[in-house]
Amino acid sequence: LPCPVAGDAESTMGKAMYGIGDVDLLHPPAALEKRKHKLKRKIQTPNSFFMDVKCPGCFAITTVFSHAQTVVICGSCTTVLCQPTGGKARLTEGCSFRKKSD
Repeated sequence: LPCPVAGDAESTMGKAMYGIGDVDLLHPPAALEKRKHKLKRKIQTPNSFFMDVKCPGCFAITTVFSHAQTVVICGSCTTVLCQPTGGKARLTEGCSFRKKSD
C-alpha cells in the first residue's frame, strides 16, 4: 500500500508532503529515511561510501573515500581529483564518479 499523502501528491518544490501520523512506520518512504540522521534511521546506515573517480586527463580510475580529508591526486598524471571540505570531498570539475558496489 502506498503511504497516504496529506494534501496534494507533490508540493511546490516537487517533494511529497507528509503530515503528522501520515507515514507508515513499518515501511517508511526511502526519501524520508534518507533525510534522517544516520543513527535515527530504522536500519542504521552510514552516509559515507567509496567511489571510483575517473581522471578527466588520462581516464585512469582511482578509488576515493567520499569524505576524504586529504587532497587526492591521480597516480599517473598528478591531476588533483578531489579536495576536502568540512564533510564530503569536493570533486574537481570534469571528474566523473560512481559508487562502488559491495
